[in-house]
Amino acid sequence: MAALEENLERFRSLDREMRMQLLLRYARKFPDLPEELREARDAGMNRVQECQTPLFLWVSVKDGAVTLHADAPRDAPTVRGFMGFLMDTLNGAPAREVAELPQDLLERMGIGEVLGVMRTQGLGSVIHRIRRDVARAMEE
Repeated sequence: MAALEENLERFRSLDREMRMQLLLRYARKFPDLPEELREARDAGMNRVQECQTPLFLWVSVKDGAVTLHADAPRDAPTVRGFMGFLMDTLNGAPAREVAELPQDLLERMGIGEVLGVMRTQGLGSVIHRIRRDVARAMEE
């Protein structure tokens, strides 16, 4: 996936501090959750249970292309930044490519060591869930 490789290269080319600044830039661009998903979020649906931060994630595939929607608190900038990165990179991407999203994405971005074990595990579960949901949608 060309967009993913291009964005990963941006992260890898930066030092540790600048990588975090780029992640925070994605957090600032984090889109609001669409109105039609807010009621489901408020009811606790689609929460990523493995993540300490209250993170809600919707993954859909239509006409072979992936769309992600997410919601996370403003006081969780690294989670919002990572999700912002994923939404920016993966929305509109072919489902077959997203289904093969690298499980070690955080390490490839060079931010795994900065985030700590608990946050890395939670965000790793996000990657797993995206892969799983896209694969299921492709089977339907």
